[in-house]
Amino acid sequence: MPSSGLVHHIELWVPDLARAERSWGWLLTALGARPYQSWPHGRSWRAGEVYVVVEQSPALVGDRHERRSPGLNHLAFHAGTAAALDALVAEAPAHGWRLLFPDRHPYAGGPEHRAAYLEDEDGFEVELVAST
Repeated sequence: MPSSGLVHHIELWVPDLARAERSWGWLLTALGARPYQSWPHGRSWRAGEVYVVVEQSPALVGDRHERRSPGLNHLAFHAGTAAALDALVAEAPAHGWRLLFPDRHPYAGGPEHRAAYLEDEDGFEVELVAST
């Protein structure tokens, strides 16, 4: 077990657990994570030593994440090859994700950075980065 490092886990509070399971569960599984924990108000998926939690906490205030406000803007994930990235982008709408910056896709991050920027129905953004 590592005693120090960058990320142990990430916890996202979501307004609708079922909707988050549909979007985040699909995405994290497609990226190689496996279901890890399940309880009445939450779920998690794990890849290696890092896991991501979605929780509809009873203490939640508000009903939508705003990525442009102070706080979390987005999470970025390695997506594999360019072909794998394209497959994820094609399938994402069926799981509640929409492509951001479609006019500049797949180079919205710059000409040397092949990635997709997706937003779910609750306002969370992910960046899926293709390997070079």
